[in-house]
Parts: sequence; structure tokens; C-alpha cells
Amino acid sequence: MVNIDIEEIRFVPAFYDEFPERLRNIPNPPKGLYIKGRFPDESRPSVAIVGSRDCSQYGAGMAKYYAEVLSKAGVQIISGLARGVDGIAQKTALDAGHPTFGVLGCGVDVVYPKSNREIFERITEKGALISEFPPGTPAIARQFPSRNRIIAGLADVLLVVEAKVKSGTGITVRNALEQGKDVYAIPGRVTDPLSAGCNKLIADGAGAALTPDDVLLALGIEPSGSRKNAAAQISKLARREKMLYSVLDLYPRTLDELSNMTGLTAAELLGILLQLELKGLAAETGKNNYIRKS
Repeated sequence: MVNIDIEEIRFVPAFYDEFPERLRNIPNPPKGLYIKGRFPDESRPSVAIVGSRDCSQYGAGMAKYYAEVLSKAGVQIISGLARGVDGIAQKTALDAGHPTFGVLGCGVDVVYPKSNREIFERITEKGALISEFPPGTPAIARQFPSRNRIIAGLADVLLVVEAKVKSGTGITVRNALEQGKDVYAIPGRVTDPLSAGCNKLIADGAGAALTPDDVLLALGIEPSGSRKNAAAQISKLARREKMLYSVLDLYPRTLDELSNMTGLTAAELLGILLQLELKGLAAETGKNNYIRKS
């Protein structure tokens, strides 16, 4: 744990007008919050994106993809700035120039985990670091469950990207349900332990977030013709572009896998993948790992 500058940290009691309205009536509401930055805009929709700290390439790719689409649609991203899904979603929002808000299980002057230091230092440009724990409070495991209720409370919808059946994400889900929030999950392979939690949530009644549009519709936001536009783009693809697009999946595939499936060389694949990326139909989730985006 590394401390950062404590300048501009404020304590906002629950009776102040500035205190988030979304948190006033949740079970066991905080009596006040420490903040560095600004609170989420009450007039704009918010989605909490949470998931595994040790996410797979699929989970990392989905966190980035959904956070990017939601942010561009004007949705504020809430999360816990943890390693994995949380940090990826929040960095994506920052990189796109959109607000995101990190709710911490420690003081807002404590960088935890150290690997997310860049996000800690940038997040107050458009969002905030938020905690009910005083500055200097270290990250202790018992503090994270109470932090999770605030993550859920600040959001209109909770989106679970990737999670095991038993995980800290489950606490956030329970808090969201107690607060009457909609819960959505991104489905994954039934044999993948990291997707087992999401698949079980969907089986138990959570919404299936098959695309970011499903989350936007839950917020009452009409997607900006994304599906129609994608369908139109796909119909206009050249023969080899269509062939490659057809073998892409939501799970990352390597150049070797794509070459075996299409018979194309790595050089040919990279040229076609670049065209698909420019058209918003594919994305690189890791070094030479690609997914379908629409």
C-alpha cells in the first residue's frame, strides 16, 4: 500500500446536499463519505462493473468492450478499482475521456493495489476516489464487504463481467438486490470456473448481458443504431473479411487459431483484422488475441 497526496480530500456528511441521493435510502447508508474529486452526476445513469481480480483474457476483453460502449453512451462507470475487471473497466473509461468513480475499502489516499496507481492518479480528472474510511486507513479484508454496498448503491444497474460462484462479487450482487437494483451478467463457457458465477446468476434470474445494448436498454437508453449499423457493415464486408469475421468469437482467439481456421497467413490476418477493427467489428484484447465486437 502506497500513500498519495491527501490534498483536496473532503468529508461530506450524509446530511449535506452534496451527498449522493442514490445512497440515502439504501440499507445501512454511510453516515458520510471521504472524497477526492466529485460525486457522480445524479442526472446521469450509472453502471457498476465488477468481476474477478484474476480475470481471463475473455473477462478482460469484455470489461474493456462493455465499459467503452457504455461510457460513450453517457453512462458513468462505478467500480472498486480492484485488480482485474474493476481496474480494466475504469481505465477504459478514463482512456476514452469519460468519468468513472472508484469506491475503496481503504482511505482515498492509499493506493491499493499498487498495480492500479496510474488509475488512482488520473481518476479525479473527471471522477473521484470515494470511501467511508478516513485517510490513512489501510486495505483490510473485512472492510471490503461494506465498501461493496456503496458500489451497488451508486449504480442504477450492476454488471458482473466474470466471477466464480463464491467470490467477493457475490456480496456486491446481494447488496444490489437488497437495494432493488437490476443485476446483469455476461455469460461464459459452462466449463469455465471464472464464468460459473455469471452463468449461475443468469440461471437464478439475472439479466443476460449478451451485448452492451442489453444494459443500455435496462437504463432506458435506446442504443444508437449499433446493431443495425453493424449488420449493414457486415453485409458489405469483402469475402475474406466475412470469412474471418465468421470465425471470431467473444472468446479471444490467437493468430495461430485463426490461421488454422481460415487458411490465411499471419500477415494476411493482420491486414484483415485491422480493417475489421477500424469498422468496429473486432478488437485486440491482448498481444495477438482477437474477439468479435458485434
